[in-house]
Amino acid sequence: MPSRLRIGLTGGIASGKSTVEHRLIELGVPVINADDSARAVVARGQPGLAAVAERFGSVVLRHDGELDRPALRNLIFQSAEKRRDLEAILHPLIREHMEHLAASAVGPYLVLSIPLLVEGGGRARTAVDRILVVDAEEAQQLQRLMARDSVSVEQARAVLAAQASRTDRLRAADDVLVNSASVPELRQAVDRLHQRYLELAARAQHRGV
Repeated sequence: MPSRLRIGLTGGIASGKSTVEHRLIELGVPVINADDSARAVVARGQPGLAAVAERFGSVVLRHDGELDRPALRNLIFQSAEKRRDLEAILHPLIREHMEHLAASAVGPYLVLSIPLLVEGGGRARTAVDRILVVDAEEAQQLQRLMARDSVSVEQARAVLAAQASRTDRLRAADDVLVNSASVPELRQAVDRLHQRYLELAARAQHRGV
């Protein structure tokens, strides 16, 4: 396990992860986002994009050479095999990119924001010391998702069903931030947890000396 405290941040869609991330960044905590790394490794000119195009064909490329995300999304939704092929290409590249960023991050602890951390299984779990879950009632997630993305309740339910269950996430959690009230209250909860992590990071550093 890495000597510096690593927190794995996760939660269901529309649970409030972005609010938690933003507050942590304001507090000076380095936050490395898996979605940002996923976009970086398939940017134009990157080996990841070339590998994806080789596997799925030029149909996943736009005229300007960038990744055609809707086209790729349609392909992998049609086939579990194609989805697994895409994951086999991208997941190692994403992990490498995140580790590169982590190596240069400054702070007593760092946060790896990984939406599919629980779905990633044991390998993802070993990359962090603690798992922080942002939790919300499913009804709240549905309302937020429909308002945010202008989707129907059926579409929102389908998105939630494709992720790990709330029960599975909570079972995997070391720490939980309940996002059932206002944004200011969630931010205050982040502040309290930040102090706890600073204490844990100091203890870990002391043991490593």
